[in-house]
Amino acid sequence: MADQDPFCDPETGVCTPADLGQTAKAKVEKDPNREIIYVGDPMCSWCYGISKHLLTLRDHYPQYNFKIVVGGLRPGGGEAWDDRMKDMLKHHWEEVNKRSGQPFGYKLFDRESFNYDTEPSCRAVVAARPYLGERELEFFEAVARHFYLDNEDPTELAFYKPLCEQFQIPFDEFAKAFQSEEVRYETQQEFMLNRQWGVRGYPTVVFSTGKELFQINPGYAEFEQMKEVIEKITAEEAEA
Repeated sequence: MADQDPFCDPETGVCTPADLGQTAKAKVEKDPNREIIYVGDPMCSWCYGISKHLLTLRDHYPQYNFKIVVGGLRPGGGEAWDDRMKDMLKHHWEEVNKRSGQPFGYKLFDRESFNYDTEPSCRAVVAARPYLGERELEFFEAVARHFYLDNEDPTELAFYKPLCEQFQIPFDEFAKAFQSEEVRYETQQEFMLNRQWGVRGYPTVVFSTGKELFQINPGYAEFEQMKEVIEKITAEEAEA
């Protein structure tokens, strides 16, 4: 049996973040008081696993704004890239694949060195946000897939060039934003925000009624599970 993963739990489907230290659709009128907020990290494997269910959830509730807050699972990385780390990650990815059906590549483990720094992939989502509109979740998922399936390195700027082409984002403009201090700061602010909310693991979905924040899922969950919780919240609110 593989050693226990230091930051992801196959039983609960939660990845625990590190401490930060110091086709056209009909227009639907949005409810300004309600929002679905997804807190996740493109390099969180359970976030990759939940992707299709989040897309279904977002599309099921077009009347609610859907917002992403990047989590910051392992900003800076720093874990030793040794056999123990590789074995734990491989075992963990197999668990996510078994439960979610998401495909994984494993050539990452042939690398002699790799820093599991998740800050750049989160920063890429923030940098690309102005160009994406309602496709932000698709971009987030594409970043995750390019890492988990293609095993390219998200800490390198070149990683994002094919994704910018896919989403018709001018790469030069993206690169400037990605490397800017402003976007670095915005990314860090989102890391701090979700911790201030009390988020202790990814993926987390939060439902805002405009007055309160409700946690929808503690880790990996399927669409019907998340829908049931949201429907219960809105029903209780209507009865109050």
